[in-house]
Order: sequence, then structure tokens, then C-alpha cells
Amino acid sequence: MTREEKSQVISTLTAQLTDNTTIYLADISGLDAGTTTNLRRACFKAGIKLAVVKNTLLAKAMESSDKEFGDLSTVLKGNTSLLFSETGNAPAKVIKEFRKKSDKPLLKGAYIEEAIYIGDDQLDNLVNIKSKEEVIGDIIGLLQSPAKNVISALKSGGSTIAGLVKTLQEREA
Repeated sequence: MTREEKSQVISTLTAQLTDNTTIYLADISGLDAGTTTNLRRACFKAGIKLAVVKNTLLAKAMESSDKEFGDLSTVLKGNTSLLFSETGNAPAKVIKEFRKKSDKPLLKGAYIEEAIYIGDDQLDNLVNIKSKEEVIGDIIGLLQSPAKNVISALKSGGSTIAGLVKTLQEREA
């Protein structure tokens, strides 16, 4: 690979790192071609971009990016695959589901909305992260709950009062 090609790859990786808020680093070494294809299909269905990168080029791209990746560069050993996603927990779910059939991919680390996770032991934590849409839905549900309670109390109370008035009217007649 010439210097120009390397600099082009670095600039492309830097742009991808800058544009994405959810970045996972995984090790898919040892997977045969069929299994790798199945992983790529699972990623595609979940809206995840999967790319295999050279560690040295990725490290340089991390340095030239305006984001702070902290200790994430320490996991750049062996084979590294990048997973980009719009949803914070989507790659973790794909990895966990895929590991039911295989022992790979291994999670090396993740960068999600400026939070850094290092190590395969973080996978369960990452699966449980709620997406922005899920959090907004929870907040809307919490905000609607008191209003729904008041409306249902008024409706049930109104029918009770109407029932009492009707009963009292019938007694007098």
C-alpha cells in the first residue's frame, strides 16, 4: 500500500469516526467465509456498517479525529473490525445473538455518544443501553401517565355521580 493510499484510507476512516456517534471495535478473526458472510448479513439487516481495518491506520485516524477516544486505542491489537450504527445498542445485540452459534465476534471496545467501553465483559451493559427513541418514548409515557390517571378518575367519578343522581331521582319519584 503506497503512502497516498494509506493517507486516503486514514482520511476516510477519520471522516467515518467523525460522522458516527456509535462505534464498536470487534475481533472477528477465526471466522470462516460463510460465518463472516452471515455476520455481515446480520449487520446489514440491523442497519450496521461493518468494515475490517488495519490497526495502525485506525489509530492514526483516531488521533486525527476531533473526538476523544481515551483508552480505546489500547485495544488495537490483532484483527479489528469496525461496526458503525445509528442505534447505540444495535451492534451489541447483533454480537450477542451471533455468539449463540459461535464464540466470535469478541467485543474489544465501543464508543457511544462520548462514553467509552473497553472489554468483552461490557457486552451485556451495551445490550441494555436504551436508544434515544426509547428514552424519549419512556419520558412521554411518564408524562402522559398522570394525565391519563386524572382523566380516568374524572370519567369514572362522573359516571358514579351521574348514577347517584339518577338513583336519587328515582327514589323521589
